[in-house]
Formats: sequence, C-alpha cells, structure tokens
Amino acid sequence: MAMEHGADKIGPARDEMMKKQLRGELTAGRSLRAEEQQELQPAGEDQPMATRAPDTVLTGGTPHGMTATDVGVRSELAQYLGRSVYPAERSALLRTLRTNHAPDRLIELAESLPAHERFGNVQNIVESLGLGTEDRRN
Repeated sequence: MAMEHGADKIGPARDEMMKKQLRGELTAGRSLRAEEQQELQPAGEDQPMATRAPDTVLTGGTPHGMTATDVGVRSELAQYLGRSVYPAERSALLRTLRTNHAPDRLIELAESLPAHERFGNVQNIVESLGLGTEDRRN
C-alpha cells in the first residue's frame, strides 16, 4: 500500500487550522467563504403569495372519509404507541400510552376501547373508536 505525500495531506497542524476556520464561521453567524452576492436572499415583502391552484379552494391533505381531527388523532396514537406494541389488547395499549406520557385525551380514548379485542395496528384502533378512516379503492 502506497502512502500519499503532498500538500493535501491532513495532519495535526492542518486539523488545527481547519478547526480555527470552522470556529470563525460558527461564531461569525454568516458564511466566511462565499461571496455576499451568492448567499441566499430572503423573499421580499412585496412578493405575491404562492398558491398551487390560483382559482380553486385548497382542501388540505386529509384523505377521503377522514377529517383533519381524525388524521391528527390517528397520527398521535401512532406516535405514542409505536410499532412494537402490536398486536395488543386495550390493557397493553393503555400501559404503553401511560409509559410514553401520552396526553390524557388519548388515554381516555383508549379506555373506551373494547376490553378483550386484539388490535393489529393503529387503523384497527381508529375504526373501533368510530373515527373516520380512508375510503379505499377496490
């Protein structure tokens, strides 16, 4: 194996020089390497607001058959339950929610689930709670 020699060789002295350079950039709060004209400029106040479809009403990213609240509850349940809990009964779901410090409203929702039913995923939980779910295409 051949050793490389030359000006681009990195050693302790070069490391110290690069640390000083980086420290200077971090404390300056701006880039020290780029030309000022090449840095990104913030959008001006006189710029128009961008829309996806100018003459239509935006409805958001909720799937058909669900409200924004349904999507939020499902997302929060998934966040606090994780994947490793499934399949699980109500008692395991409640224990996991409490362990992960879920909000009281999620714990109250989980308490209303049937006691001995097994849930394979968060979608099964949402359906059992009577919340909206996506309309699936066949």
